[in-house]
Amino acid sequence: MSATVQHLIDILEEIAPASLAASWDNVGLLVGSGQETVHGILLGLDPLPALLAEAEHLGANLVITHHPAIFRPLAAIRTDLPAGRFIQNALSAGINVIGCHTNLDATRGGVSDVLALRLGLQTLRPLVPENTDGHEECGLGRLGVLDPPLAAGKFLERLRAALNPPWLLAAGPRPAQVRKVAVCGGSCSEYAEDALRAGADVFITAEVKHATARWAEEAGLWIIDAGHFATENPAMAELGRRLRNALAEKDMEIKIHLARQEPPLQAV
Repeated sequence: MSATVQHLIDILEEIAPASLAASWDNVGLLVGSGQETVHGILLGLDPLPALLAEAEHLGANLVITHHPAIFRPLAAIRTDLPAGRFIQNALSAGINVIGCHTNLDATRGGVSDVLALRLGLQTLRPLVPENTDGHEECGLGRLGVLDPPLAAGKFLERLRAALNPPWLLAAGPRPAQVRKVAVCGGSCSEYAEDALRAGADVFITAEVKHATARWAEEAGLWIIDAGHFATENPAMAELGRRLRNALAEKDMEIKIHLARQEPPLQAV
């Protein structure tokens, strides 16, 4: 059975409801038509022209990205600038583009759940619970425990093995051992106080601000910046697995590919 772009939108709504997205976010179908038949799907974290070229090579006419191709309202579509060039290339190639951003962050089985499970955390619960009715156990970040606990050095070894981050930056005092862990994939340093109040021994996130790092020193929280790409990208493979299962249940056969993307920031 063939599937349209709208079929995929409906499936994504079951996996990561749009109502979970932040008010400032832009998710859903951003380029293309819901009536188009889907011949192949490519998943990628970032909407880049190279992603569209890879989709064309694979014969995929639907691209699903975590970061939205259109984030803020566009006053103009300038094809000599990155955002306009991406839209032009997508339309020229007949590629539909869906964004699945903070709704994938907040949903069960989303970005932070994948991060937490890769670290071996158990008894997971949201760090910042979602108050939307009907979405139990949803929200930003996850809080869990390591059983047995790990020495701080061993925990860092596990973190590197789980994410292969281009760097690890840390602030605040390193605990003797790590048992309770808070994670929030992507740029979430504003939730450091939530992690401290929850009794976390360490908070894993990305793009930690200078002021937050200083606060961590004084507050006594070990906070680790593992990079935006490294903390979010693992969720794309899990999203692909969930999409395959959902399509199989509906007797829809569509090839799903995972993009070959690398973090834009590298240690030098």
